[in-house]
Amino acid sequence: MAVWDLARRTGWSTRAVIAAVALAALLVAVVPAALLAGIILMVLGHVIGGLALFGGSILAAAAAVVIAAWTGVWRLRKAISQQQASQVQASQQQDSQQQPYRVVQLGEGDYRYT
Repeated sequence: MAVWDLARRTGWSTRAVIAAVALAALLVAVVPAALLAGIILMVLGHVIGGLALFGGSILAAAAAVVIAAWTGVWRLRKAISQQQASQVQASQQQDSQQQPYRVVQLGEGDYRYT
């Protein structure tokens, strides 16, 4: 149940990162099929079309991977900064709840070394 609760609480940015990664994986998986289709097109006489199909699929897959990586890193940095901010806030609250230091005045005999 905890996993489903966590999934329900995800924001739009998390869902966007998941969608970008899924799209990138799909486009990378399609590259071999595009290569095969490009070879078939070139055998049938459409050399420019085959090269364009294969090159376009590689460019699309590379762009999707770059975008997925960029959004993932952006989301990770945001999560880390929020985590650090909450830790700083928690430590400040903990420091404010501690007792102040006691000041003890020493007598003359307490610190003389003679």
